[in-house]
Amino acid sequence: MKAVTTSPAPAHVDVVLPCLNEAEALPWVLARIPPGWRAVVVDNGSTDGSAELARELGATVVHEPRRGFGAACHAGLTAATADIVCFCDCDASLDPSLLVPFVRDVRAGKADLVLGRRRPQGRGAWPAHARAGNLALARMLRRRTGLRLRDLGPLRAARREPLLALGLTDRRSGYPLQMVVRAADAGWLITEHDVPYRPRTGRSKVTGTWRGTWHAVRDMSRVLAEPTALTTAGGPTR
Repeated sequence: MKAVTTSPAPAHVDVVLPCLNEAEALPWVLARIPPGWRAVVVDNGSTDGSAELARELGATVVHEPRRGFGAACHAGLTAATADIVCFCDCDASLDPSLLVPFVRDVRAGKADLVLGRRRPQGRGAWPAHARAGNLALARMLRRRTGLRLRDLGPLRAARREPLLALGLTDRRSGYPLQMVVRAADAGWLITEHDVPYRPRTGRSKVTGTWRGTWHAVRDMSRVLAEPTALTTAGGPTR
């Protein structure tokens, strides 16, 4: 079991990992955090020892008692201290080492927000109902913002201060979409990178069932129905 090594100096990049009962996946995920980066595991009420294991493996652990994917993500963003913050699921479906070119683009001013376009690897990596829901949301997003994105996946990178300035309020499944919508309203340059998407370890809490997918689509549809945000949160200086 490979532990994550963290430097006492401020991390160059913080990787926020929302976590709810992911003890089985944590060793694989944390072993793939790039050197010099800090893993911020946000425990969202795990009962399988995830928080203790993450701490043993060298991650910074933040506790967010309020259930919800958005609540966990935002707690991690608030706790982060690095200039650039990344987000990645903690279920081993996505490899956090793939974030290196995302960060490179943000740092070079080629993008303000970089998203991972998931490319399924093997059967069961992306269930049909979850893929259909994502496609429908991408189409609605295009009508709402004009962005021609093909995925709204959780792997992403941006600068911390501008993200906080977006004033994100959703604390459920709509959080990732609200980030994109408000960034688009603020004139951010948003790009995509293709990334392999593996079968997750364990069962999904959101899109593992039709019911979970329906709840996620409902949450995100509410975000798309919001009026255009009157925000001054522009993209990072390029």
